[in-house]
Amino acid sequence: MASYDIRPLQLRILRILLAIQQVCQEHGLRYYLWAGTQLGAVRHKGFIPWDDDLDIAMPRRDYDQLMAHAQEWMPAPFEVVSFETDPDNYPLPFAKIQDASTTLIERMHLSYLGGIYIDVFPLDGMPESKLMQRLHFMRYQWYKKMPYYVRRDPYRHGHGPSCWVPLLSRKLYTMQEIQHKMRDLQRTYDYDQCSLIVDHDDGLKGVMPKTLLGKPTPIVFEGESVWGVEHPHEYLTQKYGAYMVIPDGDHQRQHNFNLLDLEHSYKDNKG
Repeated sequence: MASYDIRPLQLRILRILLAIQQVCQEHGLRYYLWAGTQLGAVRHKGFIPWDDDLDIAMPRRDYDQLMAHAQEWMPAPFEVVSFETDPDNYPLPFAKIQDASTTLIERMHLSYLGGIYIDVFPLDGMPESKLMQRLHFMRYQWYKKMPYYVRRDPYRHGHGPSCWVPLLSRKLYTMQEIQHKMRDLQRTYDYDQCSLIVDHDDGLKGVMPKTLLGKPTPIVFEGESVWGVEHPHEYLTQKYGAYMVIPDGDHQRQHNFNLLDLEHSYKDNKG
């Protein structure tokens, strides 16, 4: 467990969610509370008490619209960071919406500097065939590993065989090429045309019937009305099993951030 007071962080993250809610309402976009955030809404009416992040998911069409118009739609101090907005540096296959008036360094070996954030996962379609699903994710996992090797110091463990894979990866791919390949793979099956959908970050275990999500449905989260999945019991049961059981302390995961500053912008903390 982390040693800092988690509540001020949760309340600042909540502001980001409410800004996203307003943008989605104004522009007719769909989103859902996702994963532990949906669980927190059902079990705790807000954040899981030890949770220090917040996740939402958006059908691909809506996600792409938000990425395309992020700079004009999101009010200050909130900003979208993603491959679409920072193709040379951003290493992840999903987006973050961050509070640019804050600073967060999760771990020192991660070079990407920004503010506290909400993760935004695109949702894509999946075929019915189990074989096609497995083949799809074999390709996807290959490209998902590549950003680590491209960005890693190839001589981190010396000049022996351990440096060969990073050096080869750098010759084969740029970060932009990897991101394009991952995005093309994610978009292989259209969300709106498929009965099965997936958050690629969850891998094969994230494949589920689209009917579990249904229409974005109002749910109370920290006293605010936001949007969750239409069938939360079925969704949470598939994802977590007996989701109303509170895990013991050893399974209450929380970050130990290297730097968390809610008063100063990461733009002033560079370097």
